[in-house]
Formats: sequence, structure tokens, C-alpha cells
Amino acid sequence: MNKLGIFMNFWEKNWDADHSRYIKKAAKIGFDVLEFQAQPLLDMTDEKLKSLKSLADEVGIELTYSLGLDPAYDVSSPDEKIRLGGVDYLKRIVEQIGKMDGKLLSGVSYAGWGTPPYVLDDKRPLLENSLKSMREIIKTAEDNGVVYCVEAVNRFEGCLINTAQEAIAYADEVGSKNIGILLDTYHMNIEENSIGDAIRLVGNRLTSFHTGENNRTAPGRGHLNWDEIFGALAEIGYKNRIVCEPFVMQGGEVGRDIHVFRDLIADTSEESIDREAAYIIEFEKSMMQKYGM
Repeated sequence: MNKLGIFMNFWEKNWDADHSRYIKKAAKIGFDVLEFQAQPLLDMTDEKLKSLKSLADEVGIELTYSLGLDPAYDVSSPDEKIRLGGVDYLKRIVEQIGKMDGKLLSGVSYAGWGTPPYVLDDKRPLLENSLKSMREIIKTAEDNGVVYCVEAVNRFEGCLINTAQEAIAYADEVGSKNIGILLDTYHMNIEENSIGDAIRLVGNRLTSFHTGENNRTAPGRGHLNWDEIFGALAEIGYKNRIVCEPFVMQGGEVGRDIHVFRDLIADTSEESIDREAAYIIEFEKSMMQKYGM
């Protein structure tokens, strides 16, 4: 059965938090994976990194990492100083992940998170800058045993990789065994003509998979067709991680950055979020069992 994971900021309104607390919480609820934003790793000592890794191993949790790249480090930027600064920044993040024997970095990690504040008639120059940067960053990923997973995101969170087809084309141009592809049901709901077809198109190149409803609540709480989704995953023989990434609370850095301006569930207490997290496990397990995953 696929490893099931949860994103730490289901609970937290700010990107950084007490990671130890959520490692233990994820394990107690029954998850196999905890994913969190990678930026805080740069502020951690080697001792702290090893401590988190040791705790995660102790309770049976795999740590994976995501990134919404600060535009100040935009590796697709036409400003060469910003681009090169971003290359160095991302290499250092990958090295920190490597110190923890981490295997996966994903997200909008190939350009600044968000869209350009100007008319964009042709995104190819930005794409070329991103690819130029990635061909350097991926060497560090290879050296550290990290799969650098590019995520196709919706048009409001990025302009370079919006679809499964664009993710494949990008990975092809990088040309490394350490470049991966992540698809996310929330983003696919906006950008793909068919979620099932998008999953089948990526096929055995799908490295990680995010679940979330049409409005980023828990799977099964909205109108997405989960039979189509899990049926397609089963069809391609998907064996990798399934990490749920719900964002349901307004406020804080997360509410600002994800554009959540109202609570999306009636009760946002920690106890309620814990119950919803347990529901996610049961829902996803039932879908995997239904499709023989």
C-alpha cells in the first residue's frame, strides 16, 4: 500500500512551527509521511537536523519537503543577480535535506511562487532561465540523493508549469534521473481537461502525489471525482507517496499566501483538525482498497 502523508500546515497558520510536535502527531494519527516547508531548514543547526531525523525514525515517519520559492530567489528571473542567488539558495536547501537523508523536495521550486507583475506574452525566456538554473541545482540533488520534484500548479500560483504536459517537457529538458514530477488534485482541477488523463500521461514518471479537494479541503468533502483519480493511479501502477495538502484556516502567513480568507470548515480547533486528519487516512485507504492499490 502507498505511504500516506499529511502537510504540517493543515494545523499551522505560519510556515515554521514546532516540527517535533507534528512528527509525533502525524505518527499518532497513523500517517507514514509528514511534509513541511523546506525554508526553515536553513535556520537549523546540523544538531537540530539530526534530532528531527532521529525522532522521525523513532516514530516511523518519513519526512518530505515542499517549497513555495520566495520571489527574492527566483531562479527564472531575468535579473542575473537574483537568478544566481536563487541557485545558491536552493542548493543549500537541498544540502540540508541531504544531511537528514531526505529523499524528496517538491513544490514551486523552479521559479518564484506567484505570477509576474507585468504583461507576459511569451514565457519561454523565463523557462530557459529556470532550466539553466535547474541544470546546476540538479547536480547538488544528485550528489545528495534527493529527488527534485517539479509540481504543476495553477495559473494563479505560477506561470511556467501549469499542466502535466508542461511538467513532462520540463523534466525532459533537465534530463536527470533526480528530476521528478508531482501532480496535485487541487491544481489539476483548475488546469487539466481531465484529471485521469493527466495522471495517465505522466504514468510511471509520477514521483509524488498531492491530494486536496476543489477548494483545498480534505478529499471527499468537495466535488472532485475520486473514483476517477484513484482509478487512474491504480491504472499506472502508482506506488509512491500520497500526501494530503489541505489548507482550511484563514489568517497567518499561510492564509495570506494561499489566499484563504474564510475558514473552510466549521470547527478549526486542533481537536477538529485531528479528527479530519484521521478521516483523510480512512478515506484514502478505502479508495486504495477499492482500486487494488
